[in-house]
Amino acid sequence: MLRSLKAIEKYLISARDGDIGRVADFLLDDEHWTVRYLVAETGGLLGRRRVLISPVFFRKANWGTQRFHLDLTKDKIENSPSVELDKPVSRQHERDYSKYHGYPHYWGYSGVWGMGGHPGLLTSTTQSAPSPLEVEARDDMHLRSVNELRGYHIQGKDAAVGHVVDFIVDDESWQVRYLVVDTSHWWFGRKVLIAPHWTSRVDWSEKKIDVDLTRDQIKDSPEWNAEAPVDREYEERLYDYYGRAIYWEGGATPVAKPVRQPPEQQPSDATHGAHHVQR
Repeated sequence: MLRSLKAIEKYLISARDGDIGRVADFLLDDEHWTVRYLVAETGGLLGRRRVLISPVFFRKANWGTQRFHLDLTKDKIENSPSVELDKPVSRQHERDYSKYHGYPHYWGYSGVWGMGGHPGLLTSTTQSAPSPLEVEARDDMHLRSVNELRGYHIQGKDAAVGHVVDFIVDDESWQVRYLVVDTSHWWFGRKVLIAPHWTSRVDWSEKKIDVDLTRDQIKDSPEWNAEAPVDREYEERLYDYYGRAIYWEGGATPVAKPVRQPPEQQPSDATHGAHHVQR
């Protein structure tokens, strides 16, 4: 099913043996447009800290009571490597995290999650390890905070369109299926959905995302009702309108072209929620 990340934020988080805290943020992979981590805020006012939770440990969420269930104990979560909010999350931190939890890292393989498209496949013992060259070639910082990405401007081929206000994700693969774009500066009260693989470039320094669409194309796209579910019928109309290959039949996967910054200029806040959206 498809879910709004904004709606999931502030959900309570439950470990196997009790509540542990709340959802504070999500970190997206800026190349594959996939949620790599939930940022959990644990502890009380005096001992508050933030830790990363991989989708590997996501279990069924209770959308009615707004509770997110994890296949981890409270101790395992509380003793997990904490994330420093004033620094980007490095590959080394991710390696330490994977080692702590005892599962392979996801990068360097052919799939979005190791050898496949589902985070649970990372725990499979049948996966072959990626080559050292593949791993080292991708040893750059690549995670972006959902809170940071909200507000990024969307630039069409001919004119500005609006800004990002939310993300619609698949709650099994945790891939981002759509950016929710607020266009109310030009068309009062109108929000539109744009698939990540219709973007052509992400410029992190200017906080801007270029899309391979004109403003008029976006303006005349099938209207999206934020209070209604994004079902397969709507998705078919949207893809048919834009003349794009549909992802559920082997169409393009969400890959953008981020503009890299030199390491010393990387943003310092890179670690900075449900409409029920059904299929």
